[in-house]
Amino acid sequence: MKKNVLILALAVLVVALGGVSFWLRAQATADPVVEAFKLVEVASIADAIEQLYGTKNYMSHDMRPIFKTKFAGRAVTVSLTKYENKEGGGPTQPMIEAIDTAPPGSVYVMAVEDGQNYGVIGGLMGTTLKYRGVVGAVVDGSARDLPQLNRLQFPVYSRGVSPGTTIGHYRATRNVEITCGGVKVKPGDIIAADEDGVVVIPREHEGEILKRAQQLDFTEHSTYPFIEQTKSLAEAVKKFGRL
Repeated sequence: MKKNVLILALAVLVVALGGVSFWLRAQATADPVVEAFKLVEVASIADAIEQLYGTKNYMSHDMRPIFKTKFAGRAVTVSLTKYENKEGGGPTQPMIEAIDTAPPGSVYVMAVEDGQNYGVIGGLMGTTLKYRGVVGAVVDGSARDLPQLNRLQFPVYSRGVSPGTTIGHYRATRNVEITCGGVKVKPGDIIAADEDGVVVIPREHEGEILKRAQQLDFTEHSTYPFIEQTKSLAEAVKKFGRL
């Protein structure tokens, strides 16, 4: 009896240590650049990109969240193109594969041709992404099953709401460069989102963009108390050089 108890105790210890080891590995693999972008305002990131490169890398104004949220992560991309068919879910299988392989901490980003009259993300997809540890989704179409997405508190940005289905109307490809909300997105680019909207940070420039965005954030947050004291926007712009 004592031998069996000892064996059981050792087994529990091995499982516990394995869990601790997994947790430590997960912490060690956290992306420091992504973590830093989570602390910066999207408006500052958008300004930083425009100042550095003269481009507008923020998505269309109608790309809005279904509830207030803030997140950042690297893009997992899917493209849906129109394809009227009676083949069931086969043509959209790459979309399912992308969802089922999306790594924790990533952002699911989907471009959809003429997608605003279709619910291109819903409860089943959102539940899977949530429990895979994906931090949010950005879709260039509409969302559906809002009660489930809200219950889950899974962040979704979409360009509308529709009860329609994509099955029978689209084919999918994954892990490709797409255009979502008017902005090019490559797999691995950082997506940052808050109440102001969604911005895409190209991977090849992320370090420089982060540094400038942090500077802009610091300047703006330093300006607020100055305006509260002086009650003058002109004086604040003169002192801090930012509007």
